[in-house]
Amino acid sequence: METIRTRVCVVGGGPAGVMLGLLLARDGIDVVVLEKHDDFFRDFRGDTVHPSTLNIIDALGLRAGFDAIDHKPLRQLDVVVDGIRLHAVDFTTLPPPNDSLTLMPQWDLLDLFADAGRQHPSFGLRMGTDVTDVVRTNGRVTGVVARSRDGDLRVDADLVVAADGRGSTIRDALRLEPAVNGVPIDVLWFRLPAPEVPMPDTLAWVTGGTMLVTILRPGYFQCGMIVAKDSFDGIRAAGIEAFRERVAGVVKLLSVQLNHLPEWWVPGALLIGDAAHAMSPAFGVGINYAIQDAVAAARILVPVLRGDADPAAIDRACAALQRRRSGPTLLMQGIQRVVHRAINRRPRRILHSPPTRRERRVLRIVLPIARRLLPRLAGYGFRPERLDF
Repeated sequence: METIRTRVCVVGGGPAGVMLGLLLARDGIDVVVLEKHDDFFRDFRGDTVHPSTLNIIDALGLRAGFDAIDHKPLRQLDVVVDGIRLHAVDFTTLPPPNDSLTLMPQWDLLDLFADAGRQHPSFGLRMGTDVTDVVRTNGRVTGVVARSRDGDLRVDADLVVAADGRGSTIRDALRLEPAVNGVPIDVLWFRLPAPEVPMPDTLAWVTGGTMLVTILRPGYFQCGMIVAKDSFDGIRAAGIEAFRERVAGVVKLLSVQLNHLPEWWVPGALLIGDAAHAMSPAFGVGINYAIQDAVAAARILVPVLRGDADPAAIDRACAALQRRRSGPTLLMQGIQRVVHRAINRRPRRILHSPPTRRERRVLRIVLPIARRLLPRLAGYGFRPERLDF
């Protein structure tokens, strides 16, 4: 078995893991990121890059590389309710220059972060390396063991960071159980061809008790249909053959989860991103919050790791990270639960066409508030992190 030694071992090469590896290496901290897949080229559900993440990209000096990648800025998003188009989200109300939400394939974003990390000699990224367990010494986590094409690997580290998502292997190995919030919905993902005639950027279509999310990708729409929790088997068995013939092979079920760990750390190990708190698709903030965790973790950990990496000091830093990030996370999850309940209980008709006088009065009040509140909520979340270290 090959054995390597590093200061920090990050498990999971998603946005949180690669960003944390980059930030630690940028400050001279030896870090190894382990990713179980051979590359980043996979069909991610979240391709949104939020204004707060764009601010971090700017601070890292990566904007030129980012702009060179094919992407689509979204400054406004419409919602179509019962056939009526509402201009509901206006990102131009945010401070420039990052006054837009950007759609970029997540694999391109991860490649950008990984390439930036490789510019630092203290950064290591091992693809195709599947972590199977943690190593403990006198009750403290002191490393991980993994499998790769080249054989078994052991990584000894002063700190193991689990950034391996909602199905975290590290979390399972540590026998940590998240507190689960009941979610009444799932999302049925499928593709539809993009129309030949360009259409306004539309976040969602709501009609007849159904909500459909549409995300424009090159040449097609990635669509997410909101369905009742655990209803997918019934949908498949209902005999909707025309639907199944059109989307067979591209329909995937995203089982919506909303949970959080009571404790984000144990001695020698820290959990961030979805490994610590699975977010729902509401507002698309999962990537944003994962990256914010990584930035906060780097700010808090770097001063400790630059020294002699005293185990007690590392644990105090991990506890401090949870204190900083758990509040914003729980606040956002609370709002997501409200959205879930509203979606699950939505009436068959929300607006008439044309809207009634009462509906017009409500829209005149609600829409201006939504245009200013929703961009800040989705674009920054609560307590956005900055690179000020």
